[in-house]
Amino acid sequence: MTIAENDMKDFRPAERQIEVSTGGSVRILRELQELSQNELAELSGIPQSTISAIENDRVRLGVERAKTLARALRCHPAVLVFPGWDVAAESAA
Repeated sequence: MTIAENDMKDFRPAERQIEVSTGGSVRILRELQELSQNELAELSGIPQSTISAIENDRVRLGVERAKTLARALRCHPAVLVFPGWDVAAESAA
């Protein structure tokens, strides 16, 4: 057994506790970075009203806005677009 395998033997994946929407993922990442919607609007160039609508799932995020927000939030766009993706359970193909 390698050192990495030995360290992982007691590892247990976290269980999902809640479902997160696309808008919810934007809000969570924004709040974790202690940004207001106005600050995120300044960083991204997306109006605050649109950010509010995205966070409340009234407006679809879309690919281009996902890329723009991901740059501002310093994350990969997939984190925003696929918040509930379970790699082990779902195939990408």
